[in-house]
Amino acid sequence: MIVFVMLVAVIIAGMTIENGVRAIKNKQEGDVKRAICASIVPFSCAVLAMFTFIFLDLTVFASPITDEAASIVTAGISVGEGFKYLAAALSTGLATIGTGRAVGAVGSAAIGAVSEDPSILGKTLIFVGMAEGIAIYGMIISILILFV
Repeated sequence: MIVFVMLVAVIIAGMTIENGVRAIKNKQEGDVKRAICASIVPFSCAVLAMFTFIFLDLTVFASPITDEAASIVTAGISVGEGFKYLAAALSTGLATIGTGRAVGAVGSAAIGAVSEDPSILGKTLIFVGMAEGIAIYGMIISILILFV
């Protein structure tokens, strides 16, 4: 089962890389729909397969192989538990990426504005702080996912 999931992930990654290399070699621009479909469709199929595993309540790393291994209690986590950790990581990671982009844009604009009028420094710091709040929101959501 795990080998199958790993194989699907490798195939999706390979298709995405191959499409990107081909687009760079052909100097393609603007065919965004095709590029998105080439990544999203296989990924969606993999997500549907994962939800199937959740509804079947399969456990990961919990099956003993031999009689000796059967005597040892192996505690595995379910696929739903794994998705919980993945969701927490994604919420924090994507919020941090958004924060980086926002602080980069707002910070550069703030530096330009302050260089023209130094009296507005306090106002620009508020905007930079608001952009940094995105990361805090992502962290709060991941804490809620993990502990609630």
